[in-house]
Amino acid sequence: MPEKIRVKNPIVEMDGDEMTRIIWRLIKEKLILPFLDVDLKYYDLGIKHRDETDDKVTVDAANAIKEYGIGVKCATITPNAARVKEYNLKQQWKSPNGTIRSILDGTVFRKPIIIKNIPPAVRKWQKPIIIGRHAYGDIYKNVEYVVEKPGTAEIVFTPEDGSEKKVIKIHDFKGNGVIMGMHNTEKSIRSFARSCINYALGEKVDLWFGAKDTISKLYHGFFRDVFAEEADKVKDKFAQAGINYRYLLIDDAVAQVIKSEGGMLWACMNYDGDVMSDMVATGFGSLGLMTSVLVSPDGKYEYEAAHGTVMRHYYEHLKGKPTSTNSIASIFAWTGALAKRGELDNTPDVVKFAKTIEDIVVKTVENGIMTKDLMLIAEPPVKKYALTEEFIDAVAEKLKKEI
Repeated sequence: MPEKIRVKNPIVEMDGDEMTRIIWRLIKEKLILPFLDVDLKYYDLGIKHRDETDDKVTVDAANAIKEYGIGVKCATITPNAARVKEYNLKQQWKSPNGTIRSILDGTVFRKPIIIKNIPPAVRKWQKPIIIGRHAYGDIYKNVEYVVEKPGTAEIVFTPEDGSEKKVIKIHDFKGNGVIMGMHNTEKSIRSFARSCINYALGEKVDLWFGAKDTISKLYHGFFRDVFAEEADKVKDKFAQAGINYRYLLIDDAVAQVIKSEGGMLWACMNYDGDVMSDMVATGFGSLGLMTSVLVSPDGKYEYEAAHGTVMRHYYEHLKGKPTSTNSIASIFAWTGALAKRGELDNTPDVVKFAKTIEDIVVKTVENGIMTKDLMLIAEPPVKKYALTEEFIDAVAEKLKKEI
């Protein structure tokens, strides 16, 4: 084994849950640590440790990313009532991703990994569709209340300057119901718009933004207007780059995306981005073929897989049964973080190492070695799929030869 490549500055590592936690360990042991001298600032974001620390560990991890600039995160559980019971938790802790996004004030960009023998489900798609997801507010910072008797629900705004309160009626309840309140800030929306504009200029792709301002004339209309203002400021730069900005109603955007060949950055409000990123990922083959990076306005980066903890495979693993879990998105989370670390540190050997792993992963699949989810959609078909560890081992063997 040759001398290890030195990574100049630390990377914040955030461990996760269930099957992805197992994959995470395999990636680190087989693809990262044998080849790199890297200082990993480790935070255990597994659900039990988050519960033990009253979720302080998530806040600490986010602040560490602010300090060191680069983080890489394993998939984590966002517990519902069933998970609280299953893991004997104190409460339904909030999404770790939501907490980190809020602290970093970042925008999430998700981009599919294109592999020749994994054709997209949408025949016309030929180029990556990048999803830019607003990473603050809306339903992820909401307040909720279950109505259990007749009464009136209102929005009340109390000005700090002591002027008259603004009271807006939501609904007169005649019986039981439910209420939800959401918010956003101009600062966050404007930051989101600027991040998307800069990303589109960097990638030289058209920028789309979709909302539902015909129904939500004020809330969604506010987003529309801020995006329009920011896009207008850079119209000359867009023209020079040969790209365009488009505002569409969100339902029209969905229809247009399906009919397009791809090759755009689709900026989405928080909930829309959550949903559409999964739709795009599946359309390009698998949630396991989707990269995800959170970018803050001041240039901090957090890389992760776009999928969840693969609970079903984890239960099979606990029974001692073999699994075939796609590790590609988790591998690309590591390579994305390493490539950006190398870029910021001006260490091209680190960037080259990360890109080498990515090339090997793609070639491994194109050579017919893949997990079951990809085998089912591969063209031409393959007869055998690789188990979870077998795929990572295949990549590791090729990496040893390359390095």
